[in-house]
Amino acid sequence: MGARNETDVSHFLLLGLTEDPALQPLLFSLFLSIYLVTVLGNLIIILAISCDSHLHTPMYFFLSNLSLADICLSTSTIPKMLVSIQAQQHSITYAGCLSQACFVLDFAGLENCLLAAMAYDRYVAICHPLSYTVIMNARLCGLLIVFSLVISLVNALLLSLMVLRLSFCTDLEIPHFFCELAQVIELACSDTLVNNLLVYVAAVLFGGIPLSGIIFSYIQIISSVLKIPSVRGRYKAFSTCGSHLFVVSLFYGTGLGVYISSAVTDSPRKTAVASVMYSVVPQMLNPFIYSLRNRTMEEALGKLFGRIGSLLSCAIFFGFGF
Repeated sequence: MGARNETDVSHFLLLGLTEDPALQPLLFSLFLSIYLVTVLGNLIIILAISCDSHLHTPMYFFLSNLSLADICLSTSTIPKMLVSIQAQQHSITYAGCLSQACFVLDFAGLENCLLAAMAYDRYVAICHPLSYTVIMNARLCGLLIVFSLVISLVNALLLSLMVLRLSFCTDLEIPHFFCELAQVIELACSDTLVNNLLVYVAAVLFGGIPLSGIIFSYIQIISSVLKIPSVRGRYKAFSTCGSHLFVVSLFYGTGLGVYISSAVTDSPRKTAVASVMYSVVPQMLNPFIYSLRNRTMEEALGKLFGRIGSLLSCAIFFGFGF
């Protein structure tokens, strides 16, 4: 099979999760519902935090940015899949494929960094409560967001642009519903040692370092909580970490599950199905996780829905009036 230079590559084919025509309408409805729930749920979280002054704290500041990253990550993959199913057109341009891979890497990396920043915020709040407002000031929070954005973008651009050095064979079919970088690299006919090495290094840096920071933070948090004499005090202190810990477990747990499934199965299609668990599901569930059993967030959502209801009532009243 002859290789051709990357300049000759005009498009790739995204094979999706299944080729069964009978399942396409079901997949379209399922992923459209997931996307709408993801976007609306995370937008509501962002609006609730923006409109309630009681939520203008570092914890909710990071949460609003996490919700925005969730929207962007889902938007990087699901709309293209929906268009492909609806139009029965599975091709994606070479530039479009690399752009999609870059966006996925960028926003996934950003989520990693934000989860680590949120863990550090909880660590300071519980282990150094008297210094919390001094340490977690607006400047530091802003710097953490900017730093997360910059290093995630640099990593995504580096890994994506390194694909330009590869040449590809005539088989340009990607057994996935989006352009995952590892799948694109596998299609190359030229030497991919450098690309694979960079992918492994990036996985260690953007997966291992944030996760190590999260684990260290929670070790310190648990140690401090256990020193609190009253059971009620321990519960109250640790309850502020419950939602974040659940999101961390979901995000890293599903990612680890995909890695294990890809290692034990030779079917790329099964790996693609498993990847839905880390690229789609956590982003949909995060708003529910942070709104349930969080009285402050529930109150903020109640106020937001009350305002929206009042605006709708006024709109209907004036609409009928005129």
